[in-house]
Amino acid sequence: MKIMLDAGHGYNTPGKRSPDGMREYEFNRAVANYARQLLANYKNVTVYFSHSDQRDVSLKARTDKANSLNVDIFVSIHANAFGSGGWSNVGGIETFVYPTRPPVAYQLAQKIQRTLVISTGLENRGVKTADFHVLRETEMDAVLVECGFMTNRNEIKLLRSETYRRTIAEGIVKALAEQFRLQRKTNVAPAPGPKPESAPAPSSAKPTAPANKDGLYKVQVGAFEDEENAQELAQRLRKAGFEVYIDKE
Repeated sequence: MKIMLDAGHGYNTPGKRSPDGMREYEFNRAVANYARQLLANYKNVTVYFSHSDQRDVSLKARTDKANSLNVDIFVSIHANAFGSGGWSNVGGIETFVYPTRPPVAYQLAQKIQRTLVISTGLENRGVKTADFHVLRETEMDAVLVECGFMTNRNEIKLLRSETYRRTIAEGIVKALAEQFRLQRKTNVAPAPGPKPESAPAPSSAKPTAPANKDGLYKVQVGAFEDEENAQELAQRLRKAGFEVYIDKE
């Protein structure tokens, strides 16, 4: 399977930065790099980049490259913004497909959206449609994911965090693996235990080992404003064999 990862914009793209100066491309390329590393663990997967760290690549050049390579799926990675350059309280995750809602792209977008909302705890802004160039001019299925708002004071802290960037990459790859039934390479050992599912902060999981004389150790794996998201993560952990409880503060 051939996958193209598209880190939106570039270092020199004007206007695509937070009010305090972080360039969007810095976040986008980091997520793409993490995602490529994770996808290397799957059989028969080739990953291409549409972007470049040496120059800004036009939208047409990106879609032309995807079409010429005849990739199977195009995933465009972005950070969002609201307003005319100042800070805002608007935030959350949203994923886009072309207005005709191509079935495979729409299914993948739903999986990405669901996975990222659960793993980050951010607001679910839903799967939406848009006539973006990278969705319209690609000959294969394509999705575009907005991974948080650069104009939100809380979310810009996450967008700068390597933990959050890895969390986003893991969510995208998880959705790709589920949608296209990717098979892990046999020589790749799965990571021990559940990974932290939340970049903002992680509800508590009871340790399975007995407490020693110095007290009880606990590991927090999620923090959510929406109880439904907390319950869904807890259910996933229980299925994986962990004893879990949810504590409301």
